Amino acid sequence: MLFDKSSIQGATRLAKTERSFELSLPTLVSGIDATGNEFKEYTELASISAQEAVFWLDSGVTIGSKLKLSLDVPKTVLLESDLKLEITGRVTFVKADQSSEKKQLISLRLEKKYKINPLHSKKI
Repeated sequence: MLFDKSSIQGATRLAKTERSFELSLPTLVSGIDATGNEFKEYTELASISAQEAVFWLDSGVTIGSKLKLSLDVPKTVLLESDLKLEITGRVTFVKADQSSEKKQLISLRLEKKYKINPLHSKKI
């Protein structure tokens, strides 16, 4: 587990029973940083569930910040083609960590609306 969920403000019983998947998917995170500037940063998703995404960022963000995630989901046995998932959410947890490659561990409470689009690959 990446961090103790009981330390997150507003954690609910529902969140404790929700299934979370530890995935290492490339993710583009965009939003407004703590200084009020727009940013875009590539990182890898650490875990995701129906309500929460967890990842590391160098860009400083604050609790309550709205961020957009763009994930490239590769095809699998069940998924016939690569997809791009775009979803937004609000930061609910920030933990600084100087020992990590990235500066902050971020927990994002996901909104229910999302977009899924096929990734167009070039055919030779």
